[in-house]
Amino acid sequence: MQQVKKEYQDKSSLELATICAQTALDAKAEAVVVLDVRGISSFTDFFVIMSGRSTRHVQGLAEIIEGEMRSKRINTSHAEGMEEGLWVLLDFNDIVVHIFYHEQRQFYDLEGLWKAAQPVPVQESQAAGRQE
Repeated sequence: MQQVKKEYQDKSSLELATICAQTALDAKAEAVVVLDVRGISSFTDFFVIMSGRSTRHVQGLAEIIEGEMRSKRINTSHAEGMEEGLWVLLDFNDIVVHIFYHEQRQFYDLEGLWKAAQPVPVQESQAAGRQE
């Protein structure tokens, strides 16, 4: 099993969530939101939630984010929904990425279900930036 690349070993879960969010923005994801669920969730620190314009766009976003994280030797512990492309979940342990086809996102309303979560402004996330 490969170890996480040295320059990413000390990254916080917020910094890794930022990498996911920025990768999504670079791939034209819509309505990207980072939610801080530390203290209210026992299974993860951050949700990164976004929408895709089509099922193929949702699948493509998932592949791009997974590839970006894999390039840093950070692998998903679990992935669901790639076949359908309506709601793809990528579990990176401390970060869970939810990629929705926009109609599915409205229906499931994760932001409403996790309204106690502290949103991290995407602009702040961008300022933290990705380091290649």
